[in-house]
Amino acid sequence: MALLAKRVRKNWGLYVLISPVIAFFILFEYVPMYGVQIAFKNFVAVKGIWGSPWAGFKHFERFFASYYFWRLMKNTLGIGVYQLLVGFPVPILLALAVNEVRSKKFSRFVQTVTYAPHFLSTVVMVGLLMIFLSPQTGLLNKAIVLFGGEPIPFLTEPAWFKTVYVFSGIWQQMGWSSIIYLAALTGIDQQLHEAARVDGASRLQRIWHINLPGIMPTIIVLLILQIGSIVGVGFEKVYLMQNSLNMPASDVISTNVYRSGILGAQYSYSAAVGLFNSVINFILLVTVNRIARKVSETSLW
Repeated sequence: MALLAKRVRKNWGLYVLISPVIAFFILFEYVPMYGVQIAFKNFVAVKGIWGSPWAGFKHFERFFASYYFWRLMKNTLGIGVYQLLVGFPVPILLALAVNEVRSKKFSRFVQTVTYAPHFLSTVVMVGLLMIFLSPQTGLLNKAIVLFGGEPIPFLTEPAWFKTVYVFSGIWQQMGWSSIIYLAALTGIDQQLHEAARVDGASRLQRIWHINLPGIMPTIIVLLILQIGSIVGVGFEKVYLMQNSLNMPASDVISTNVYRSGILGAQYSYSAAVGLFNSVINFILLVTVNRIARKVSETSLW
């Protein structure tokens, strides 16, 4: 304790600087967590959170026994894993490719074109999808018909939902996500490339043996973060793309929480479902972080 007090006195300026951040997290991230207890209560609005009677794990058991439980898990995990397998490598490949472009003008053009979709709101992006993928007037379906195919109802056919969701996300975010990899690439010592050129290494060999190992710690950290949110498929985009026809493939935990919690006023049940989702993500994050630390000595903590 005395040692801690001595350290605080010695570095009091740093503690003053970080205190607003700590206060922000305590007030807006940790204090609201007291509301999590409604997942274990039968919430009654007139009695409030503290006054409502305890219900134990009743709402969790109801969710596990629900007819929709396996459909929600299958869709949520399916989208999360699909997004990880297909979407995660794309920004890395884009950053490696842009880094190899010698023309600065062309490099800036590619970066601008790939960054721009990030600034579109989700509502605008889903609106564009509806226009381009329309079976009657959509550009993609017109091209399919031109080559002799039949129009595909991309937004109403359940089999296409995950593909449209994942690839539209890649189109929107790959440029923005590649920024951090480009930043990591600029930190690689250019003398390594010069030495490799002298030894006769080709461009692909230099990418494989110098660039990729150089940005590997960044890749591992971002991979851990993405796996840690694999069950946390966002609500907004799924909800906007959702309709009664693609519901078997588009119903995920977050949309179920919205329907049962906000529309159905089942606050305790929806809180239990949301808490279950968060616990799964937390377990995945801790597990993957531990594995990464043992395998590569790179981890979040």
